[in-house]
Amino acid sequence: MRRDRHGRGMRGPLAPSALPMRRTPAQEFDFLVMDTVVAIERHLADTLGAHSASLGHIEFAVDEVPPPMHVYDADIVEDRGVPLAKLYPAQPGTTAAAPRIVVYRRPIELRVDGRLELEMLVRSVLAELLVSLLNLPPGNLEP
Repeated sequence: MRRDRHGRGMRGPLAPSALPMRRTPAQEFDFLVMDTVVAIERHLADTLGAHSASLGHIEFAVDEVPPPMHVYDADIVEDRGVPLAKLYPAQPGTTAAAPRIVVYRRPIELRVDGRLELEMLVRSVLAELLVSLLNLPPGNLEP
């Protein structure tokens, strides 16, 4: 309990500890990306075998909007000139020793009308970058 400065008495938590708090749209998107990564990893384990299906060496991140990009940047998934995600290759010997995939939330959300379309677009974007990174045939990550 905390003291209320406005004279309305003692304040407690907003929700009981047994109930989960509501997630923000950004948190929901983060969970969707990670759930999609897990689903792709399971799909790879089923098709390629458990030893070659681990995506643990790849870092995944979500940014609100893409930074300014150059026309010559490689490994970008884009729609009508707007980046949706980018693959940053590994740079051994630096702090970026692992490859990193960054998904841009706002451009993706602006291109869909509902949750199902959002899930499909996120999966498609991640699959395109992972196929490139892992040197897989393009059809290997289809659901």
